[in-house]
Amino acid sequence: MEKPTNITDYIHAAPEASQPKLWELLEILRKAAPGAEENLKWGQPALSFQWILFQFAGFKKHVGVYPHPDVVKAFEDRLTDYKTSSSTIQFPLDKPLPSDLIYEIAKYRVRESKEKGVKWK
Repeated sequence: MEKPTNITDYIHAAPEASQPKLWELLEILRKAAPGAEENLKWGQPALSFQWILFQFAGFKKHVGVYPHPDVVKAFEDRLTDYKTSSSTIQFPLDKPLPSDLIYEIAKYRVRESKEKGVKWK
C-alpha cells in the first residue's frame, strides 16, 4: 500500500476499527478550527494555522489526539478516564468519543495558539 498523502488517504489506510472515530475526530476538530489547513505532519493528520494546532491518529484499540502539552496539562483533571502523556490523549475505540470535551480542548488550543502564540517547540 502506498504511503498516505492526505487526511482522507490516512483514514482509509488506518485500522478499520478506528476509521469511524477518525472521521468523527476530524469533524470535531474542523468545527473547532474552521479554515485551518489540513495535511499530514510526520505521517499523521494535522490541522494548522501558522503552526500545528493538533494532530490525531488511529490505532487498533484507540485513537489519539495530540494537542500541545500545555493543553493536556490544562485539562488533566477532566482527562482522568483516559490514558494521557505530556502531549497525548488516547480515546478507546470501545467507548463513545467525548465529543464536547474534545471540542472544548480543540477550541482551547486554537485560542491559545492565536492569543498567546503558543506553538510546538
